[in-house]
Amino acid sequence: MKKIGLIVFAAFLGGAVAIGAYKLLERNNDSFSLAEKQNMIFANNPIKVSSTGAVDFVQAAAAVSPAVVHIKTTYGTNPSNETRQGGGLEDFFDFFGGGGSRRGMMPRAASGSGVILTADGYIVTNNHVVDKADKIEVILSNRRKVTAKVIGKDPNTDLALIKVDVDGLPFVKMGNSDNVQIGEWVLAVGFPLDLQTTVTAGIVSAKARSIGILDRESNGITREEYMEMQRTGVRPERPASTAIESFIQTDAAINPGNSGGALVNANGELIGINSAIASQTGRNEGYGFAIPVNLAKKILEDFKQFGSVKRGYIGVSFKALDADVAEYLKIKDINGLYVSDVLPGGAAAVAGIKEGDIIKKVEGVEIYDSPDLQEKIGRLRPGDKVSLGVLKADGSLKNIVVTLKPESSMNLASAKKTEAVPTGTTVAKLGASFAPASTAVKAKYKATSGVVVTNVEPGKLFDYFEVTKGLLITTVNGKPVNSSADVEKALATSGNGKTTIAGFGENGAYTFSFN
Repeated sequence: MKKIGLIVFAAFLGGAVAIGAYKLLERNNDSFSLAEKQNMIFANNPIKVSSTGAVDFVQAAAAVSPAVVHIKTTYGTNPSNETRQGGGLEDFFDFFGGGGSRRGMMPRAASGSGVILTADGYIVTNNHVVDKADKIEVILSNRRKVTAKVIGKDPNTDLALIKVDVDGLPFVKMGNSDNVQIGEWVLAVGFPLDLQTTVTAGIVSAKARSIGILDRESNGITREEYMEMQRTGVRPERPASTAIESFIQTDAAINPGNSGGALVNANGELIGINSAIASQTGRNEGYGFAIPVNLAKKILEDFKQFGSVKRGYIGVSFKALDADVAEYLKIKDINGLYVSDVLPGGAAAVAGIKEGDIIKKVEGVEIYDSPDLQEKIGRLRPGDKVSLGVLKADGSLKNIVVTLKPESSMNLASAKKTEAVPTGTTVAKLGASFAPASTAVKAKYKATSGVVVTNVEPGKLFDYFEVTKGLLITTVNGKPVNSSADVEKALATSGNGKTTIAGFGENGAYTFSFN
């Protein structure tokens, strides 16, 4: 009987404690301290951690280092490329080859890195490491030197596949760059500054970074043209860019000579091919950029099968949305890609995508910026289908399946649009007034033409682009301007319906474009 009484008492006591705890937790949530709130949140929602192993890089470094090779290239007496070493502010984003002469001189030799992918000698590196080289030598981990041949190269992704006739080589396992997380530990392995195999550690700082370097390179803009463009604001005429940039950003120390080297996770799996740095000195400043291996897999397989890249195209131009762009376009959405132009007869047009639509998802995954879309499309070939979540003008969200078309269709469609078309932009729409620039002002910037902005109206285009009074405008759509009449005339038409304005301000040369 006593035993039963004790059981009843214990049950009663347990219930009372549970009720009391519930009542305690039921109090106003604002009465909890910040620490208490965090403890409650994280106890029920533990932080997702990386699956790449413990923070010990010994095994990963040992597994990868033998399969990262030193690449040395030699050129003729007048090669058309030059060693890419960082310099002034105009080269803030730069490739990092290494081993050549100073900037501005044509190197007779340069060097970089590469990653062995198969035991029979297929090696991935950067296009800019081997492009236009007369001879490519690969130095293996055992110090053996062998000659390599190019299987394929692509300036649009800065990837190249080379081959050496050697069997039984160590190679790096390719990982999955889609699974890479910001904050994850990574290793950079390569041959910086002509040193022997070097391993550095850091974290993934960002994903899907676009820095504009491939746009510059793939459009054939030389360093001299680039510097002249910075000085004058006039961009050389080039075809529309087809470059794909969706870099993994890391703070692992990388320097000239690391180009084409491996970015690996703590399991020793290849997640990226090191390609560029952001630097004002040409040396590591904590910003390195690697091509995601998932994009590289497709490009390299194309090289192996066809010798060139088989790329599919959607056939749209778009703007990445944010609060400012949405306000300017007078739309509510601030996420996704706003379709500003649809190529007639292109894949998107055939599928029913129209100007003004907003691409919200690719294969069910939300997208926020151009690299999110470009990388995924870059993994596909002509004829492949891709599912896009598209927000239509009537507010409906539709799943549209687009069958990608080859580049030839893009070129044909582009040829039909080469005529000058009205931009629809006028001085009134710019919301500004101009006065001819004085001789002194033009002399200050070594300009031969120009008008000075004397007034900017709130809410108009110039206000949106934060153009201020006193700014010197030298060209509109590539045409010199010396009066308001010149500006109005130059605004009337352009080669592609886009308005481009260039000039000088307090921070030096500038240029901006808009449709």
